[in-house]
Amino acid sequence: MIRLAVRVHREQAELVLAELLELVPAGVEEVQVGGETVEYAVYGAPGELPSLPDLDAAVGDVLVEVSASETPGDWNERWKSFHRPVLVAAPHPQADAARDVPSLHLRPPWEPPSSRRDGGVEEIVIDPGQAFGTGGHATTRLCLELLLELAAREPRIGPLLDVGTGSGVLAIAAARLGFAPVVGLDHELASVEAARANATVNGVEIDVRRFDLRTQTLPGLDPGEGAPATMVVIANLLRPLLLELAWTLPSAPAHLLAGGLLKEEVDETARAFDDRFGLRERERRESGEWAAMWLVAP
Repeated sequence: MIRLAVRVHREQAELVLAELLELVPAGVEEVQVGGETVEYAVYGAPGELPSLPDLDAAVGDVLVEVSASETPGDWNERWKSFHRPVLVAAPHPQADAARDVPSLHLRPPWEPPSSRRDGGVEEIVIDPGQAFGTGGHATTRLCLELLLELAAREPRIGPLLDVGTGSGVLAIAAARLGFAPVVGLDHELASVEAARANATVNGVEIDVRRFDLRTQTLPGLDPGEGAPATMVVIANLLRPLLLELAWTLPSAPAHLLAGGLLKEEVDETARAFDDRFGLRERERRESGEWAAMWLVAP
């Protein structure tokens, strides 16, 4: 097994991570090297990894150090250590809340359940397989926070479309919160298979389909009688795909939760959806260099 590592200065690490996730949607291992350097690594058999030279290179506009090495036999167990449980807390109770929602405890199958016994935690088990994420990345957590907020505040919840579902984290959480029907779309076959398997493990019904955003029409968004067929669209994608989505959506959903953005990319992306559909920003969440936003139809 080969370990491909990319080292970058900490201040530019999030920019490099955004670029790497376009090449390696299965996600990367993150290691802090000293006080000012971050290392991102991916694992794979020879010929499966992106072709990068063993020297200084550029990822986007950032200079990085690239190296490749063989990994020890316990690499699979070491990989597991980077998928840790995540607790996404329920929003604080508000006077105008439509319903109570639980906190979400997301964990890989090799980690134990939450120790909380107050009944206010929904347990979600996610095996990433070769797909992206068990919920630990900031972009996924921010989208989950906004999804909980939406579920708590909106008087009616219904159909939901998860574009770029990965391992199915957001779609499964939505189904557990009462959204239905839920459709998950992803271009990667490994993601489709992982999301279907994770939905079964968690006892929810999700229609998971392989889908190419650039060549296919999004399902479930026919305006019909004048109301959107899909009330909520979640798109935890990187900036280029979100901008593509802004121009390929056949109609506006009532709510759009968009993640996968660096903080400086949010305004541009929000303008794209405003220009096309008049969607307006209702809420924005940030964590480190990452951000997510909740847009609503006028």
